[in-house]
Parts: sequence; C-alpha cells; structure tokens
Amino acid sequence: MAFSFSSLMVTLALGFLVVFTGKSSAQLSTNFYSKTCPKLLNTVKSAVQSAVSKERRMGASLLRLHFHDCFVNGCDGSILLDDTSSFTGEKTSGPNINSARGFEVVDDIKSKLGGPSWNVKLGRRDSKTASLAAANSGVIPPPTSTLSNLINRFQAKGLSAKDMVALSGAHTIGQARCVAFRNRIYNESNIESSFAKNRRGNCPRATGSGDNNLAPLDFQSPNKFDNQYYKHLLNQKGLLHSDQILFNGGSTDSLVSTYASNSKTFNSDFAAAMIKMGDISPLTGSIGEIRKNCRRPN
Repeated sequence: MAFSFSSLMVTLALGFLVVFTGKSSAQLSTNFYSKTCPKLLNTVKSAVQSAVSKERRMGASLLRLHFHDCFVNGCDGSILLDDTSSFTGEKTSGPNINSARGFEVVDDIKSKLGGPSWNVKLGRRDSKTASLAAANSGVIPPPTSTLSNLINRFQAKGLSAKDMVALSGAHTIGQARCVAFRNRIYNESNIESSFAKNRRGNCPRATGSGDNNLAPLDFQSPNKFDNQYYKHLLNQKGLLHSDQILFNGGSTDSLVSTYASNSKTFNSDFAAAMIKMGDISPLTGSIGEIRKNCRRPN
C-alpha cells in the first residue's frame, strides 16, 4: 500500500474535525483508499488522537500545516520537504519558520501506512519540489492582514469571503506567538481593555523580548473546537489583527454574527470550506509522485 503525503495532509485535517461525505472533485474521492487501504482513516484517527492527547495544541498545528501547504502551489505536500541541493523548501519561510509544526505526527502516520507500492492513477500525489520564494511571496496572509487582503488572498485560491471567515474559525483552537499579536495589544483601539491588559502580561512591548511566548487564540475554550472564537470577536477580544478585522464594521460582520449565534451553521460551513481548500491544485494521475519518505523526494 502506498499513500501520498498530500492525501495524508487532507485526511489529517479533515479527519480531525469532520465526517467525509461525497466527492471533492472529479478525480478526488473521499473513499479513494477504501479498498486498497481500508484501515487508513482508523490509523490516522488513532495517531491524531494520540498526538493530541499528548499535546492539545497539536490539533490546531495540523490544521495550520494543511492551510499553509494548500496556499503555496496547491495541496501537494510540499511543505513537508526538507531542503535539498536543488531547492530550498518552505519550512524556513516567514510564515513557517519557528511556527509550522506537526511534522513528526505525519512521519509517524506515514510509517504506519507503509508497504508495497502501487501506481496511483486517480488520487492525490506529492510534489517533487518545494519553493521558499513561493511561501514567502505573500500568498499566506499574515496576521497583520487587512480585510481586503484576506478576501483577495482567499479568492485567488478559489475560496469565497464566506469560506475565509469560516476557515478563520480554526482559531478556536491553538496558540499564537507574542510577535504575531504584540502590535495589536499595545497599539490598536478596537480591543477590549481588560483583554489587552491580560495579554500584555505575557507579551512585553519591547521587540525581541518574549517574541515566542504563547497565548491562546481562544482564551475561554482553547482546546475545544466550538464557535467561541466568533463570540470573542463580537466583544473585541480577537487576539490577532486579522481575527478582529473580520468584525470591525466591514462586509464580513454579518457572517461573524451568524457563526457566533449558530454553531451548527459554523460547523457545516467550516467542513465545506475545508473540502474546498483541499481541492486547491492537487497533483493527480502521473504528475508528482508518492513519496516513500515524507521529508524528501524519491
């Protein structure tokens, strides 16, 4: 059995949160490995549960890994590749260095899915290269993004403003580094005062001091996937500038309000948006390869 890393990335991200339903495109199917690798989903689920039980933050890290992979040249597993003599990969790019994580979890699952190879005709395949320049080009929106930048970046990948707001709800779990929210808690006005004061306690004003100190993106239920993130935005308690800008008198205010009041709508829209994001420029047929080692081309 041979299973591509890009397929594994999508399975990890979706399998962590949602139930697979239907097909994601003409060539990609949620039951593609049902006969050739019937234990796939159970294996992935078990490994993810084990990783999250050891470190609750890992669930958010895997979701972020999937997002950062898909936004750079499509969902092709390129983010996992180590640098080689022929290319510099994406791990040391601005959006990923000292922040992208979860690689060991993927390695562990891949080892459990080893076995004889077989040729994939219809299904995800892995890229043979990666690009530091592409990862640094701005396709991954930074935490300082304006609303228009967020909408434009997602639209460039075939995702709507609605998809963008729904996918931002992944920030209901996970943590951010002080360097990513320092300017917001010290210099922005659309932030609740006591919330800003609490965050300053672990994030000094001086650049270079405590840059890697962590704070939960959702301080109330940081390890639970729910709609609390949107409720915080209604009260100006978004940790990142790119969080609060979703509810700041702009075109996405109504979506934030909807998700804050209706968790079922959020869950449904998030699942649909995750599937759409997983469809960004996948490699299929004879393009790419199925890596034997996730971290390097064959």
